[in-house]
Amino acid sequence: QVQLAESGGGLVQAGGSLRLRCAASGSIVSITRMGWYRQAPGKQRELVARIIVGVSTNYADSVKGRFTISRDNAKKWVDLQMNSLRPEDTAVYYCNVVRGSTDYWGQGTQVTVSS
Repeated sequence: QVQLAESGGGLVQAGGSLRLRCAASGSIVSITRMGWYRQAPGKQRELVARIIVGVSTNYADSVKGRFTISRDNAKKWVDLQMNSLRPEDTAVYYCNVVRGSTDYWGQGTQVTVSS
């Protein structure tokens, strides 16, 4: 089992920055993917950024050049640095990790960008 705890959401003006953190605990050694998704009202959950451990890092086109995902070597945390935020970035952001064939999700943290 893996437990996830997110922090760092909030309200920010357009053009501002926020940093989200997801702390992972439990059976984290065999995690293979760590990432962030978001879900805006009335929309489907979508990938924002993810790290495939030892392989690659992927970003949604809408956040490339503005957001940066990072993690520690021990897989205890994964961060999402969000710069140049836009009102359309407003959503609940969810941490996701994959261990084996199981997806684990955080409880979500609200990010609201005012215009």
